[in-house]
Amino acid sequence: MNTETRTDQYLRLNRKYLEEGEELFKKGDYAQASEKFWGAAAEAIKAVAADRGVSLGTHRSLGEFVVELNRERPEWGLVEGFHIANSLHTNFYDDWLPPEMVETGAQRVRDLIEKLRSLCEGN
Repeated sequence: MNTETRTDQYLRLNRKYLEEGEELFKKGDYAQASEKFWGAAAEAIKAVAADRGVSLGTHRSLGEFVVELNRERPEWGLVEGFHIANSLHTNFYDDWLPPEMVETGAQRVRDLIEKLRSLCEGN
């Protein structure tokens, strides 16, 4: 029997994508790394939502949920972090960001994820 909750599933994927993003960045595959960092951020957002009994399925729903979270913790800059994660997602398709911007974006995503994880019960 699988006792993994939806929150746990999202957090597991969050860690997986973050690790994969780190490896791809080290290899110089900035477009793929960008997508993994975006995915890690999206899964962290979904984990918080699932922990609160909310299901998210679209980019818009992710953004709207981040806005709600930002109202709770405006000092955390969650909306800005989401914007940066989304620019990394765009970079996957267009590969337009220089490596330094991907690196800076990845650090901001790591910070965003740390904050989001802290909002999940017991995680």
